[in-house]
Amino acid sequence: MIKASVIGAGWYAADSHIPTLAAQPGVVLDGVCRLGAAELERVRAAFGFAFASEDHRAVLARRPDIVVVSSPHGLHYRHALDALEAGAHVLCEKPMTVDPREAWHLVERARALGRHLLIANGHNYLPYLQGVRRDLAAGRIGRIEHVQCMFVSGTRRVFDGDVGLERWKRTFFRPAASTWQDPSQGGGFAYGQMSHSIALMLWLTGLEPRMVSALISGNGSVDLADAAILSCEGGAIASLCGSGALPQGNRALMRIAVSGSEGLLTLDFDRDDGVFRTTDGKVERLPVAPGEWVYHCRGPIAALADLAAGRGANLAPGETGAATVAVLAAMAQSAQAGGGPTPVYRPTA
Repeated sequence: MIKASVIGAGWYAADSHIPTLAAQPGVVLDGVCRLGAAELERVRAAFGFAFASEDHRAVLARRPDIVVVSSPHGLHYRHALDALEAGAHVLCEKPMTVDPREAWHLVERARALGRHLLIANGHNYLPYLQGVRRDLAAGRIGRIEHVQCMFVSGTRRVFDGDVGLERWKRTFFRPAASTWQDPSQGGGFAYGQMSHSIALMLWLTGLEPRMVSALISGNGSVDLADAAILSCEGGAIASLCGSGALPQGNRALMRIAVSGSEGLLTLDFDRDDGVFRTTDGKVERLPVAPGEWVYHCRGPIAALADLAAGRGANLAPGETGAATVAVLAAMAQSAQAGGGPTPVYRPTA
């Protein structure tokens, strides 16, 4: 049996991660951690965890095989590092960390310890996207020259004010506003939402970010809309943008267009539509059924359990999560400097 623990049993963990873990064959819910004695007991009893503590170190002392870290953004590094050092395979929520140096350190420690490190990038596990990634790597549209990556979601009230998402009225827990509205802890639209789209773009294309120039629009505390130009190794460039302006109740609008020397790939996730168009005149539409690209995060959780059992593949690796955080951090630095070019951090070999 695979012993699973959860550090940071907040709203999304209770609504998605824990039920998905409980549904995995051979997985037992061993330990759970969150602050608040009453809330902790509520989640322990509801899901049948064997042990609960407000101290994550007590949970890790039970030596779980796998750990899901879904605590507030600013705590991811400490919780994930301690879980790796305790011998667990780890899935970390996004953004992976706030500081890119901490993100890359987690990657290095996972490698050194021989542990799997996954990020909760659920898009990577949606149908057909593994094939799309292989096709791009094989040069189906030639050398990648430009990527357009846009994400607009209905989250403005998460980052601006105390209303939050309408569906939080029906969730197991409601998150604290500080998780999303404290800029020093990864609050704001870029860390909170563009961590989805940028990670997917980097994973699909294999591009290595080098330099970014960014501008933001916000409420004086956190960013609510972002735009950036990213240069990558090999000469490719990417335009990144997003905002939380979509009215709630609508499906998030995420679109990625990859332009190559021999064609174009368009992925419209809100329309369940993906198309390859190549210079030889061929047009191939991916056979995505209506609703197949609606976002969920079951794939990475199932993969964590599979990897601990010695099977499956890590399609949401820590390297992508760290590169994403590095882009986000450089965007914030660039915007603070008036949009000037800012290097994207990457550790030296």
